Amino acid sequence: MIVLFPTYARRLPGGRRWRATVAGMIARPLPPHSRRRTLAIGVIRRLLDLDERQVQSELFQRRADAFLFQRVAGERVWIELGGRRIDAGVSDRTGHFQCEFDLDETTVEPPPGGCRWLAFDAVLAAAADHGRAGAAAARGRIQLVTEEGTSVISDIDDTVKVTNVADRRELLANTLLREFHAVPGMADLYRSWQDAGSVFHYVSASPWQLVTCLDDFLHAAGLPAGSMHLKLFRLKDSTPLRRLPSRKRSKRRVIEQIMADFPRRRFLLVGDSGERDPEVYAAVARRNPDRVAGIAIRQLEGHPAGSKVRARLDRIGRRLPGGGWRVFLEAAEIMGLLPGG
Repeated sequence: MIVLFPTYARRLPGGRRWRATVAGMIARPLPPHSRRRTLAIGVIRRLLDLDERQVQSELFQRRADAFLFQRVAGERVWIELGGRRIDAGVSDRTGHFQCEFDLDETTVEPPPGGCRWLAFDAVLAAAADHGRAGAAAARGRIQLVTEEGTSVISDIDDTVKVTNVADRRELLANTLLREFHAVPGMADLYRSWQDAGSVFHYVSASPWQLVTCLDDFLHAAGLPAGSMHLKLFRLKDSTPLRRLPSRKRSKRRVIEQIMADFPRRRFLLVGDSGERDPEVYAAVARRNPDRVAGIAIRQLEGHPAGSKVRARLDRIGRRLPGGGWRVFLEAAEIMGLLPGG
């Protein structure tokens, strides 16, 4: 199977061409009764003290399947877009592939406002060469982002989706056992920013395995679609699922790459106080003071070290110039953070 990640395209200098990024993963589902699958399910069952009914539930099986697969290396992928067939490269040892290619104005109708989406198809070269129509095919999309405007770079877990990252047991339960739920008010807030012309990039420590589930969540919750930039995670690299997601995953490199790709846009950074968003965003703002329109940090309630967290946030905010640092409990508190928002 091919899993495609929502990406973006940017207009190149001169205004006649766009540079698009396509990325995804090639994987093969584990057989239902394979030893690896049985062991992994057993670990999860013990961690969460699950009964047989929970293990057999459709939701648990679907979420577990997102992690229980074999990565496929060495598969060449073709992209079909605008009457062209484009070589997207070969999957690496983690099963991932990524490529960039240029599109001209005859293929891309320039979006009149903030962005629009361009659909494409992907197919494994081996399947196409042997005439196996539809074999391992997938449909993806690319967000077309104009040169100027405001972009929102947003975290996902505990910023727009209730995850409870600080409690590992709750994190696992919210990831594997429960339907995803939006943080109250965030969908209305983000839609108001979208209506004002903003585009969205979701940069998160959630693993790439959840990209389809998270994309479905954004749609169901009424949150704006956006490019997604998640974490490479392999079960064998860590104690099974205990470190999902990892604090050590730095977002700074990804955020600064997005900013470099759109040098004439301004950025609003939205995250939460649960992990390292405040420090990462502050570092980005200090390096790019004229590019960051603001930073909004959702303070998580019920944290056992609540007063220390608030003191930490105040300390970070005092070190930043201007009035762009905002800590909020309710989404309505930052409704007007962007012009027109």
